[in-house]
Amino acid sequence: MTFRSIISSLALAGLTALAASGAQAAEKFNLSPDISNRVRAEKNEAAIKAISPTYKFTTPGKFTVAVSPFDPPIATYASDTKTVVGADPDVAQLLADSLGLQLELVPVAWADWPLGVTSGKYDAVITNVTVTEQRKEKFDFSTYRQDVVAFYVKKDSPIKSITKASEVAGLRVIVGSGTNQEKILLEWDRQNVAAGLKPIEPQYYDDNAAADLALQSGRADASFGPNSTRAYSALIKGDTKLVGLVNGGWPLTADIATVTRKDAGLADALTIATNALIKDGKYGEVLKRWNLTAEAIPESRTNPPGLPKSGS
Repeated sequence: MTFRSIISSLALAGLTALAASGAQAAEKFNLSPDISNRVRAEKNEAAIKAISPTYKFTTPGKFTVAVSPFDPPIATYASDTKTVVGADPDVAQLLADSLGLQLELVPVAWADWPLGVTSGKYDAVITNVTVTEQRKEKFDFSTYRQDVVAFYVKKDSPIKSITKASEVAGLRVIVGSGTNQEKILLEWDRQNVAAGLKPIEPQYYDDNAAADLALQSGRADASFGPNSTRAYSALIKGDTKLVGLVNGGWPLTADIATVTRKDAGLADALTIATNALIKDGKYGEVLKRWNLTAEAIPESRTNPPGLPKSGS
């Protein structure tokens, strides 16, 4: 399948998902603290055997996973403001089950997970981390989802499509600082200016509420960020619409992965477990539950090519 056809398929899947009713969305995104309805898995002996005999889990008998509860449906706090729920916690549960361990989820700030993993404070981090060549110098990766970013606009916006650089020329676009999507946007802006088109105006906000207000009030034309969180907002609030999907590694492809300490001897076991979950359908159940089917991968890989270092 070509990169163009992959993006076309993702766009179709995303637009189809956005056509679901608000009632269906509310059912899919159940933010109750009751986690008894999580998809569960059986022990995977092949995965267990693949764990290095020298690896010592943070807490014996437990799979300690760091997660950053930033936004649904990836990870957020449930209605009790204590329990972490979402797609990534569900993936963590499946992997813990596969390894025959009890899941121990540890909420952390995004900036804190790298030190926690390298120091052994956590066995793994499962929190929407993209594979990059720079990160591979310190960590091992077991992929479990595509990195897909998307353009969303106000529901009544005249903008119909943003899938290439020229279509975003002259627009005011909300984007996260230091993110993959910012790199894409700035490269598209460079191409547009070189071609004599109007420059893009990136806008940065500290919180989602301010960004949403800017979009709805007309101070911004579009929002560019992870598809998952924006799809959630569009389905629940009904005030935005999807107008374009782009792989987060554009012009390359990028994957989201479970992160473990470099050469710790755990990554291959997690890859084996993930592939078994893909094959038996448990993985698909989790993605469907959180409306992330469009981001599914056909196969998990250990340390695949990652996004290149800046300037390389």
